[in-house]
Amino acid sequence: MERARRRFEERVCLVTGGTSGIGKATATLFGLEGARVSVVGHDEEDGRHALDDLRSQGIEAIYANADVADEHEAQAAIVRTLDEWGRIDVLVNNAAMMTFAPVVDLPTADWDRVLAVNLRGAFLFSKFAVPRMSPGSSIVNVSSVHAHETTVGVAPYAASKAGLEALTRALSRELVDHGIRVNSIAPGSVDTPMLWENPNVKSGKEKVEGAIGKPEDIAAAILFLASDEARFINGTTLVADGGRLDIL
Repeated sequence: MERARRRFEERVCLVTGGTSGIGKATATLFGLEGARVSVVGHDEEDGRHALDDLRSQGIEAIYANADVADEHEAQAAIVRTLDEWGRIDVLVNNAAMMTFAPVVDLPTADWDRVLAVNLRGAFLFSKFAVPRMSPGSSIVNVSSVHAHETTVGVAPYAASKAGLEALTRALSRELVDHGIRVNSIAPGSVDTPMLWENPNVKSGKEKVEGAIGKPEDIAAAILFLASDEARFINGTTLVADGGRLDIL
C-alpha cells in the first residue's frame, strides 16, 4: 500500500527560537509532516538537545546558532540552511524575549534589545530568506495577544509584537507578485518557560486566567497558516488564545 504523502514532504522549514517552547513544537510538527527543518537558536547546548530530539523522531534537521538581531549572524543562518538543502519554503519568525519593568524604570538598552530580537530579527530573516523563496512559500510571524491588549510592565514586548503584525501586513503586500504569503499568529497564555518565568506571574501580581494552551496547539495553527490549505489567507493575524483577549 502506498504511503500517504505528508503535507510538507520535500520542503524546508526554518524556525527561529526553535530550541524550546512554541518554536520546538513547531519544528517537530513540520518535521513529522515531512519537512526538513533548520532550527535557529542562541545556545549551542540547547541546539544539540533539540537536534537529538528531532532526529530521534526521524526528522531531518540542522541547527544554526545565531543572535537573530545580528545582521551577519542572521544571514549566516540562512546561508547554512541553503548550503544544506538549497531552498527555504517556510520561514517561522518565532524568536522573542520579554522584560518586566515600567517604561520610566526601563533601561534604554533593554528597550532596544527587545525590539531588536522580536522585530528586527523577523525583518532580517525575512530580508535574507525571501530572495531564495519560491512561489507557494510562506512566512509566519509569531506575535502575541499583547499586541492587542496588554498588562503593566511589558511595554517593549507589546510594542514589538504590534510592530510585527504591521510588518506582516506590509510584507504580505510586497510579496503578492512573488507568490509568497505572510501571516502572523497571536498566542495567548501558553505553557512555556516564558510564561512561568515571568516574575509577575511568579509573584502572583499577574493572574493567568482562562485557558492555557500547549506549544503544540500553536504549532498546529502555524502549520495550517503555512500550508496549501491556507492559500487564500494572506496578511492577517490569527488569534489563538483560548479566549484570553476576552479576559484582558
